[in-house]
Amino acid sequence: MSDIINRVAQSKLITFDLEEIYPEGHREELDIKGWLQEGIILREKDFRNALEAQDWASYKDTYVALTCSTDAIVPGWAFMLVASKLQPYAKKVVVGSLEDLETSLYQSVLADLDISEFKDKPVIIKGCANKPVPENAYIMVMVKIQEVAKSVMYGEACSAVPLFKKK
Repeated sequence: MSDIINRVAQSKLITFDLEEIYPEGHREELDIKGWLQEGIILREKDFRNALEAQDWASYKDTYVALTCSTDAIVPGWAFMLVASKLQPYAKKVVVGSLEDLETSLYQSVLADLDISEFKDKPVIIKGCANKPVPENAYIMVMVKIQEVAKSVMYGEACSAVPLFKKK
C-alpha cells in the first residue's frame, strides 16, 4: 500500500487570501439625515449647530462611511464638513456605503502589496471569506497579481476556476 501524497502541498501553487490582509478595526456608517430638517432639507446654521453638539471622540480609531439614507440633495461641502470633524479621530472617512468603505480600505492595502513572490507562479485567489471582503477587492487583486503571475485561478486548490494564463 502506497502513502497518500498531497500534490497540492508539493506544488508551486500559491494561495492568496484577501482575509489575511483585512484591515482590522471598527466600521461605522454615519447617516447625516438626522441633522437635516425633516431628514431632507439642509439648513446650514442648524446643520453646523448639530455638528458642534456631536461627540466626535466616540469615532476614535473607527473607519467611517458617511451617507444620507433619504433622497435629500446634500451639497458636497456638507460631507466635507462632517469629515473635517471626524478627521482628528477616525482612521478613514469615505462618502458611501460600508461596502464602499471596505473597497477603499482594500484599495489602500493592495496599493502597497508586494507581489514579487507571485512572479511566474500559479496563484489561486481564495474565494470564500468570513469577513466582509467586497467584490471590488477580488477584481483589484486579480488585476495586480495578473501583472506578474504565470496563472491566476479563483476558489480552492481542489476546485479552482482558471481566470488567466500567461501566454
